[in-house]
Amino acid sequence: QVQLVESGGGLVQAGGSLRLSCAASGLTVRDVAMAWFRQAPGKEREFVAAIRRWNGGNPYYADSVKGRFTVSRDNAKNTGYLQMDSLKPEDTAVYYCAATWRSTLNPTDMNYWGKGTLVTVSS
Repeated sequence: QVQLVESGGGLVQAGGSLRLSCAASGLTVRDVAMAWFRQAPGKEREFVAAIRRWNGGNPYYADSVKGRFTVSRDNAKNTGYLQMDSLKPEDTAVYYCAATWRSTLNPTDMNYWGKGTLVTVSS
């Protein structure tokens, strides 16, 4: 049974940093694309960042986080990460880790989801 468990969310002031983790079991993170999505209150879930399986090219980022967020994974720990720097109040959302065997990265393409972790950025 595949499980993705996020951790690392919390309350941070604007300009601060957080690192989210996504611990995987039942699959090998190297063999899937791992993505991060977020959903703010009253808004649709949106793509944040992704890293393709194996060494499939550069990571992908939403324009809103490019240059501030860094997606990565540690194959030895079977864990994905989202390093978030220079946080803004508009980054406040529940952040979800997801994984897919597919080559496309829309929310509907994800095979597995975590339950999410709340990130709150105060002004």
